[in-house]
Amino acid sequence: MALIKKDVKKKTVKRETPKGGDSLQGQSLAERVLLSARMTEKAYVLNTLRQYVFRVAKTATKDEVRRALGAAYGVHAGKIRMINIAPKKRTFGGKVGKTAGMKKAIVTLPEGEEIVLFKGA
Repeated sequence: MALIKKDVKKKTVKRETPKGGDSLQGQSLAERVLLSARMTEKAYVLNTLRQYVFRVAKTATKDEVRRALGAAYGVHAGKIRMINIAPKKRTFGGKVGKTAGMKKAIVTLPEGEEIVLFKGA
């Protein structure tokens, strides 16, 4: 029996954006990555050590957070620590539900730089 090789061409599929468009398309990097600043007691204590806490997008990376901070606040982040907080199970009147999980970033700024958002605490 003879072996015959067939030339198989891979089809490339061109993906198009949906008709409605991407909802994040008009937003800047800072708006997509930095969701909000965390204003908790622990965040205020870390503020004295030049560390700032932000709630960030679940898919955000350290490099994206660094670039977003530069664009939004004009600062250069030194060290960035990322923390995933898992959702927790809670009961609400006999029904089991979940709290929302989140991702946060603790950003350490070098000497002489600060974010004015946290002043006056």
